[in-house]
Amino acid sequence: MNIITAPTAPAAIGPYSHAIVQGNLVFASGQIPLDPETMEITGDTIEAQTEQVMKNVAAVLAAAGSGLDKILKATVFLASMDDFAGMNAVYEKALAGHKPARSAFQVGRLPKDALVEIECIAVTG
Repeated sequence: MNIITAPTAPAAIGPYSHAIVQGNLVFASGQIPLDPETMEITGDTIEAQTEQVMKNVAAVLAAAGSGLDKILKATVFLASMDDFAGMNAVYEKALAGHKPARSAFQVGRLPKDALVEIECIAVTG
């Protein structure tokens, strides 16, 4: 097991690692729309928050030797399913044609009252 700490992603806000690599699989922890420098939520719309989340996910995957194009499975947590279309448009653009398996759920509340959190499993190399 290789613990990944991504220097360009927001610091973990709890007792977890950015990601764990086992073999050629990357298990990336959920990312919320924190600015890595200020550790504050970025944006007040689902689109702005999803854009920051995808940047954070990309930073974690890069530190693990992977990338957005190598995601096998993503899980999206939304504060409201009313935001699904806005999140989906930004998510699709960030993945540039790559379409991994995915689930999306509305949850009761996200850390720091974020509108969206995304976690994923990817491959390296």
